[in-house]
Amino acid sequence: MGVMETKKAPPFTLNSIQGEPHSLSSILEQGPVLLAVFKISCPVCQLTMPFVEKMSSGSLPMVAISQDGPIATRRFLDTYKVTMTTLLDREEDGYPVSNALGITHVPSLFVVETDGTISKAFDGFNKAEMEAAGARAGIAPFGPGDDVPSWKAG
Repeated sequence: MGVMETKKAPPFTLNSIQGEPHSLSSILEQGPVLLAVFKISCPVCQLTMPFVEKMSSGSLPMVAISQDGPIATRRFLDTYKVTMTTLLDREEDGYPVSNALGITHVPSLFVVETDGTISKAFDGFNKAEMEAAGARAGIAPFGPGDDVPSWKAG
């Protein structure tokens, strides 16, 4: 798994960018989810998040988790045209979810099944893993004109 030792996602409740609390258990009531943890200043996150956004309208819901505050995160979302639900895992709160997931690099992406099991975890930009997530969501993340690397470290 590389990114973490545990295969269960830690229970959490984080506020959305709009200030509404979202718990992992309430998110999983809708079915499996892809969690994408990012930092606004990270160039690989800037590369990755628009593709995650593209897949987010598919059958696998996607939730972004920002390690930044609401104002900076809103600017990032506007700049990169990201509209999916975005939660805040902030430094002033001690990055509770990032630390519980054992994140060492961003972006870090996790597919969490309805029982809380993490079935897939990867960090950085990984074209093959993104394509696999897209296949599960029913939406290809990359189009014919997208010139993307096969891998980029987070």
